[in-house]
Amino acid sequence: MPLDQDTFHLLRDSVQRFVRERLMPAEDHVEEYDEVPEDIVSDMRELGLFGISIPEAYGGIGLSMAQECEVAYELGQTALAFRSVVGTNIGIGSQGILMDGTEAQKTEYLPRIASGELIVSFALTEPDAGSDPASLKTRGVRDGDDYVLTGAKRYITNAPRAGAFTLMARTEGPGAGGITAFIVPADAPGLSLGKADKKMGQRGTKTCDVNLDAVRVPAANIIGGEPGKGFKTAMKVLDRGRLHISALACGMAHRILRESVAYAQQRKQFGQRIGDFQLVQAMLADSQAELLAAWSLVRSVAQDYDAKPAGVTDPQVSMQASCAKLFSTEMVGRVADRGVQIHGGAGYINDYKVERFYRDVRLLRLYEGTTQIQQLVIGKQLMKTA
Repeated sequence: MPLDQDTFHLLRDSVQRFVRERLMPAEDHVEEYDEVPEDIVSDMRELGLFGISIPEAYGGIGLSMAQECEVAYELGQTALAFRSVVGTNIGIGSQGILMDGTEAQKTEYLPRIASGELIVSFALTEPDAGSDPASLKTRGVRDGDDYVLTGAKRYITNAPRAGAFTLMARTEGPGAGGITAFIVPADAPGLSLGKADKKMGQRGTKTCDVNLDAVRVPAANIIGGEPGKGFKTAMKVLDRGRLHISALACGMAHRILRESVAYAQQRKQFGQRIGDFQLVQAMLADSQAELLAAWSLVRSVAQDYDAKPAGVTDPQVSMQASCAKLFSTEMVGRVADRGVQIHGGAGYINDYKVERFYRDVRLLRLYEGTTQIQQLVIGKQLMKTA
């Protein structure tokens, strides 16, 4: 059962204060040192942010999708690195175990994930497999009661922080049906991390390659206990993840718009505030209208997601989630671009937050499925149901 609304509103208010009083003041530290301070990570654990999507029975808060989107919206109003710290525990790292794991796996891992004691990462992408995960090459070969994993994963979020990975490997032959999902301890012999990625934006987030050299994993660590179901597990978690990212994009658009309005109020040219010029007002108005449209779409789809049976993939809801992800992430890109334009030359200077956010939001159109992948999902579903 989702959290009752009165209790949820108290949680949301706490998150709003946390963002305003703890995270926003630390944005300059994240930008300068490329790290999220450990005391903030500890405070995130205390607030329960690592477990908002995990049911209370396993130590989490158990928010509905609609409630999770509201929290993601609030977290989106600051540097995206903060949300990234908890993001894999909330979403793709834990949801596969929650949706398809055995009861023993849920009992063993989910309480530690929810508390933030265990950071779990999702390892699917490879050097030659990203948008087409069915083509992944990491191999899992059965050897007695174990599987031996060999291969490489790329751009794995939170890998340097992770204590475990939900990792996809090919065990059963070609195509999507040959992929198996494993829970792989980060300290397993043969598992090593590549150098930290230097990214365009989202400073403070941690991504790197994960290399597997004959890593031995018990067959009992297969999510759900059955090989060949990993691709289905990966696809199940995407709807929730895409809605979460959509809400995050809306929150960031809100912050950029606030920064833009504030600058337009205080910056003067030709003897008046630039916000009094109609062409600047037009950019603000377009951003406001698109933000409201995107946020309305996200909330509507989240309600449809909550209405379907838990753990069941509804192609129509999946299509709607892709619509939300496509529209929201493209929207925040436009809002960020206008924000830089409104700031003029200052918008190109790192001291101003819109310059950072402009770089940060570019990634939102790439992960959890690129904009083009969302278009394919939407188009195929429309053709299928015509």
